[in-house]
Amino acid sequence: MSTLTGKTALVTGASRGIGRAAALALAKAGAQVLVHYGNAQKEADAVVKEITDAGGRAQTIAADLGKPNGPHDLARQVRDIVGGRLDILVANAGISRSGPIEEMTIEDFDQLFAVNVRAPYFLVQQLLPNLCEGSSIIFTSSLAARASVGSLAAYAATKGAIDTLVTHFAAALGERGIRVNAVAPGVVETDMSSFAKSEAGRDYTLGMQALKRIAQPDDIAGPIVFLASDDARWITGDTVSVDGGSKL
Repeated sequence: MSTLTGKTALVTGASRGIGRAAALALAKAGAQVLVHYGNAQKEADAVVKEITDAGGRAQTIAADLGKPNGPHDLARQVRDIVGGRLDILVANAGISRSGPIEEMTIEDFDQLFAVNVRAPYFLVQQLLPNLCEGSSIIFTSSLAARASVGSLAAYAATKGAIDTLVTHFAAALGERGIRVNAVAPGVVETDMSSFAKSEAGRDYTLGMQALKRIAQPDDIAGPIVFLASDDARWITGDTVSVDGGSKL
């Protein structure tokens, strides 16, 4: 795979789960990594330590992406660190809410869209001056955007919006040489998918997958690094399913 040496990456929501795995994998490929966190500073510091102990370059960067000015605040901090160019943006930070349609509150619905859709949209907007020819934007979508998985209607709607943004951003930014793609995981063993750790959740997950094991964050990080690399230079506007053959 092409090296990412000399490139700088921002990974949002990088203190745990898929974001953490992506930050570590990008650093292993040679990139300098900005490890974003919202409130998990201890975990983010641990990610940076793991990268630097292995000889890589990384630092933490904090912003509350649930607030209207959160993406603007994060973009300002990124510019202060990287100067004029950002090569890789992994817009991974997200939240989930599950439950029957009748139990979804307006507050929870609005927070889902604020973090999962509004934040990545305006983060891209604010970082456009720093995204240049050859830069790669990678969103995190979900299996739930294309298939019914549990009681996740509102969350799934946010991921459907992400898939739409991928198409429109790729078309709009292609003339600048900026690629825009997404990975769409299925169930991954993270804090967000804690039900997969139960026997019933494991049985449900394995029952809908062609590959009979529970995905780990590293399974998603590899495709993210690929999409960030020059090996994926002719891929844009695509949402790549990374779900073990779920809901075939």
